[in-house]
Amino acid sequence: MTRPVRPLAEALARETLVLDGGLSNQLADQGCDLGDALWSARLLVDAPQELARAHAAYVAAGAQVLITGSYQASFEGFARRGVSAEAATRLFARSVALAREAAGERPVWVAASVGPYGAVLADGSEYRGRYGLTTRELARFHRSRIEALAAAGPDVLALETVPDVREAEALLRAAEGCGLPVWLSYTVRGELTRAGQPLSDAFAVASGNDQVAAVGVNCCAPADVAFAVASAAEVTGKPVVAYPNSGERWSRARGGWEGPASYDPRLAVPWRAAGARLIGGCCRVGPERVARLAAVLAP
Repeated sequence: MTRPVRPLAEALARETLVLDGGLSNQLADQGCDLGDALWSARLLVDAPQELARAHAAYVAAGAQVLITGSYQASFEGFARRGVSAEAATRLFARSVALAREAAGERPVWVAASVGPYGAVLADGSEYRGRYGLTTRELARFHRSRIEALAAAGPDVLALETVPDVREAEALLRAAEGCGLPVWLSYTVRGELTRAGQPLSDAFAVASGNDQVAAVGVNCCAPADVAFAVASAAEVTGKPVVAYPNSGERWSRARGGWEGPASYDPRLAVPWRAAGARLIGGCCRVGPERVARLAAVLAP
């Protein structure tokens, strides 16, 4: 394993880095069954080699930053599977180790994924927000996850797919003192968070916070990225992170994806010009598109 020589924040000041793509779609393509409340985090228990294989596919495609398989992991979720707190701590650490090992000798940064409270509920509420919990309650929930992931030594924490400002505030509070930089990434629809707040207000919570290395959006339509990147850069003055979905839509009624894919790696050029410094893909964006993205962003 070769760790990057430069801290992530230093790299972002000089260049645009290529993120990986959707972990779940790559695992599904590998034949993994993700029909579980833990989603991809189930494989930390049952099939860690599949996670390593998925990470390696993105490294081979040119990804410079790998996001761990801990998005839907929580002590509570593992406990429901009969996993003790001590064993769960080891699973969080395993998520980071698997990404490190998959990088091999390539100097790849590892981002430990911290998904929203709604993801852990496994009921789709991360696309609505407003769980009825206070900021303090949300911060308490996230703190134990963040502590376990930070102890495993990733390069950055990815506070991702955040649906509303209250949870963003809670995540940033929970991450205080963890010793790692973070990026804060909202899931949005149009010019609003999923909970309906203006993006200018959403990004403002990261303004002036030195722990935040980047701010932006993920798990959204590609068409929603340009406005968000410009807004994030203007409001915070920070590097921007952008990793949208393929553009297809999930149909709950049909239990599958529908509509055309609209993720075009060439869109990364105007995103970069507007301030994006971490660019990749989320759901249904696989290694092939990431390879094309890497080619587009190559110096």
